[in-house]
Amino acid sequence: MKTSNLGNKIIEILSRGPVGSKYNYKQIAAKAGIYDRQGRETIKEILQDFVDAHIVLMVGRGHYKINPRYLTKETTGNNYAVGRLMTKASGMAFLVIDPQKSKSKVEDEDIFIADSNLGNALNDDIVKVIVFPTRKGKRPEGQVVEIIERSRRQIVGTIHINKGIAYFIADNPNFRRDVLIPGRMLKNAKNGEKVVIRIVDWEAGTRSPLGEVTDVLGKPGDNDVEMKAILADNDFPLNFPETVEKAAAEIDTSISKEELGRRRDFRKTLTFTIDPADAKDFDDAISYEKLENGMHRIGIHIADVSFYVKPGTEIDQEAYSRGTSIYLVDRTIPMLPEVLSNNLCSLRPHEDKLCFSAVFDLDDDAKVHKEWFGHTVINSDRRFNYDEVQQIIEKKEGELSDIILTINNLAQTLRKKRFENNAVNFETEEVKFRLDENGKPVGVYLKVQKEANFLIEEMMLLANRRVAEKVGKRTGKQPARTFVFRIHDEPLNDKLETFKNFVHKLGYELKTGTQKALVNSMNKMFDAAKSQSEYSMLSKLSIRMMARAIYSTDNIGHFGLAFPYYTHFTSPIRRYPDLMVHRLLDQHINKQPSANKEQFEEYCQHCSMMEQKATEAERQSVKFKQAEYLADKIGETFAATVSGISKWGVYAELDESKCEGMIPMRSFNDDFYYIDEENYTLVGLHNGHDIRFGDSINVKVVEVDLQKKQMTFELIRK
Repeated sequence: MKTSNLGNKIIEILSRGPVGSKYNYKQIAAKAGIYDRQGRETIKEILQDFVDAHIVLMVGRGHYKINPRYLTKETTGNNYAVGRLMTKASGMAFLVIDPQKSKSKVEDEDIFIADSNLGNALNDDIVKVIVFPTRKGKRPEGQVVEIIERSRRQIVGTIHINKGIAYFIADNPNFRRDVLIPGRMLKNAKNGEKVVIRIVDWEAGTRSPLGEVTDVLGKPGDNDVEMKAILADNDFPLNFPETVEKAAAEIDTSISKEELGRRRDFRKTLTFTIDPADAKDFDDAISYEKLENGMHRIGIHIADVSFYVKPGTEIDQEAYSRGTSIYLVDRTIPMLPEVLSNNLCSLRPHEDKLCFSAVFDLDDDAKVHKEWFGHTVINSDRRFNYDEVQQIIEKKEGELSDIILTINNLAQTLRKKRFENNAVNFETEEVKFRLDENGKPVGVYLKVQKEANFLIEEMMLLANRRVAEKVGKRTGKQPARTFVFRIHDEPLNDKLETFKNFVHKLGYELKTGTQKALVNSMNKMFDAAKSQSEYSMLSKLSIRMMARAIYSTDNIGHFGLAFPYYTHFTSPIRRYPDLMVHRLLDQHINKQPSANKEQFEEYCQHCSMMEQKATEAERQSVKFKQAEYLADKIGETFAATVSGISKWGVYAELDESKCEGMIPMRSFNDDFYYIDEENYTLVGLHNGHDIRFGDSINVKVVEVDLQKKQMTFELIRK
């Protein structure tokens, strides 16, 4: 019997008998069906852990009984929690509770698990925890008594072979156990190589879990190895399964006359795509017609992925598992096999393509007078990139200039209305790298959003908003249909108050009485600060205080965009929620029964989680390239801006390259320093050397760790 189940069994045995029943460890072992010496020793160890945790009491010499506090009417059956275990590098761990599977009064707070109370549980396992009686004002604590489900996550790290014994050390410091790798499970990995493993087992009485190598990545520090390691560490597969590739290859690429007959035909309507110059998949196109009544008919045509990818198929299951495409610095990891993402569902010019479209008749003021949603066929006349369209907008001449300028005017009107309706005017910076033939960064630049980007953005926002209203907006007594919304909650009050007090000291006034007042004052602040050095700081702090946008079947609107109804309809090639939206919209149009809400809410939670993992993977790839870029610049001094303050040190972002590193707190040895959280400041108690978020400083690069993606700086005093 595994240790994970044994602890739970011991609790059951001690709880079963009459109140006050006591047993020695041999009697408990016999009741558990364990008679070997090693098993009995394991029971003694678990009993000692329970005694230390006050769950079990030692009575007399060598006898044990359950703590009566766990048998009272108040606590019986109501003292355990189930959830996901999150371990930390420090040795501490926390249980993130699943309220539906728990019987504990602690429902909204994570439960602290000391290292000694973890047993054989590992990071990301689903576990059952006995919750200790909590003193007033103290955080809840507990002890793992059962491992319900081992994490299926793949783990990235390095193989070490010593005297013929192979073991694995994870890159992630939160995974604190060395893992033994039997020779037959080594997959020919060599000493010092980076690999991906999965946990096979952890038997009772053994010191370390057993693992199996699933992928040998290669030499640490190599670009391809590190990019694959980032993917695996965030739980994304490195390849499509053969069955999925085979299923994709067998898709019929022809379009039958019957299918064409079922669709609205836009092949003779002027249609074009606008994408980045290096894009390989084109999942949206725009068509334009000037109507006799003076209206502008704008078609927003989205690749009809739902026609090719049916629910429950191998391709669909793989796409759902991934949830999203991932955009690392030097590569794209698609959600769908290439035959779909770059071929069948890519709206390439001069090819008939199946689409799901939103078509709007707009007046000159961009007001929608008529709308239509349905399946179409298009044939794109031209592929533009953003730079080409920007040139046309700026010079007011070029191919299709009249039409592009007309659509741009409509987009600018929509954008203006959005901000007048209290949308937040965030302008974020996106770091891009110039790479050589080996993927090594030779330059860094910022991607600047221009009118060409806003043209596409506003058209996509229009489609997303109106699709959400089409399905989500109910009138009269019509029942609400199950739908996937993209929601964004208001800022958290505590973060908002801290931010409000901070910007007040800089001379800006945030009004927090209503959403309209808050957004208006924020946008005024951004406008006033644009020419100031503090603009970047204010923008970053504003984003940090915001809630995270997620997918949900329960609509609360989108705070940042100021839309009461919003969804993602426009990118089913690269986002699984968009594929769900296509299917749900189709069911609504065809008056089919509403889908199961609970099931789709589970889908939404999964997709939100995978989106967060993709964002983290993308962030890590940028950090790796930044570290690689600075690796040959150790000893050089750069102008920088303070970008964060924590108990570990001061973070600084280099002004030119936007590379971020840390000045360790230990290097501030000229005074006693403390953190003033309300003012985002590191305060020198005696000498007045304060460092505030947004300050301009000079730093020297002193160390670069490629594997950890960390850069260490030294503050250069002026």
